[in-house]
Amino acid sequence: MVRRRISEQPTSRFAIWARRLALFSLAATLIALIIVRSGALDIVPALSTLAGALALALVAILLAFAAGIVIWTEGVGGIREAVSALLIGLALIAYPLYLGVKAYRLPAIYDVTTDPIDPPRFEAIARLRPRDANPVAYAGLHIAEQQRKAYSDIEPDLTTATPQEAYDAVLKVIAKRKWHVVDARPPQAGVAVRDGLIEAIARTPILSFRDDVAVRVRATTDGARIDVRSASRYGRHDLGANAARVRALIDDVDDVLSAPAPEKQLQTAKPAQPAGKGNSAKR
Repeated sequence: MVRRRISEQPTSRFAIWARRLALFSLAATLIALIIVRSGALDIVPALSTLAGALALALVAILLAFAAGIVIWTEGVGGIREAVSALLIGLALIAYPLYLGVKAYRLPAIYDVTTDPIDPPRFEAIARLRPRDANPVAYAGLHIAEQQRKAYSDIEPDLTTATPQEAYDAVLKVIAKRKWHVVDARPPQAGVAVRDGLIEAIARTPILSFRDDVAVRVRATTDGARIDVRSASRYGRHDLGANAARVRALIDDVDDVLSAPAPEKQLQTAKPAQPAGKGNSAKR
């Protein structure tokens, strides 16, 4: 009986290494995300770790393309390894590429406010910010002009509600968003008029970066004016996150103020008429 010799088809080494790098990049990215979100390292080395992991994903994609060329020309195996490496690499760099497109289209600013002339100040938060963070002071009219061109809809919120009602609505929205309130001073009327001021710390959804928010509630002749300021602690480009946060906060506050107040239903019992009295017919 003659035995057939089955020759195994060789696998492209490009495909093997592409999948290895893709899997290693996936694990490194997950570890880097955990490090960044937990704050175990300083922001610069933490982001460097994440950038290195994404760079490996890009290398895995290039090796996958090289493996595809070798497989096509030489007829070797490894198509599954190459395709899996390509899919993993593309999944890892898809969101960073999306952010890169946003960074190209949006201005390089990190501080957005509804009042560039007199923005709400960071007072309590200023004492908490690390030394290597962005400056607390507003950058000035040059940044305000870039903001106006990119986010023309960022304006003060003028409402007919009282300053206290507006202040309570802002606190309610901030509590719903689970921001950490650092300082909260309600507005004060009378002889010593004082603006309401709320300082809070918000976190970005994926990397959990700390962004600072200040809200000022000022009395007007018709009601109250709400000004919001949102600033990133790190980086020269916020990718539109602060403008989106200011816009969403104002929209939610308006929804709270426009919602009808719960009606207090007073249940009044009708007095019972004594027996034998009332509308008895006279005979």
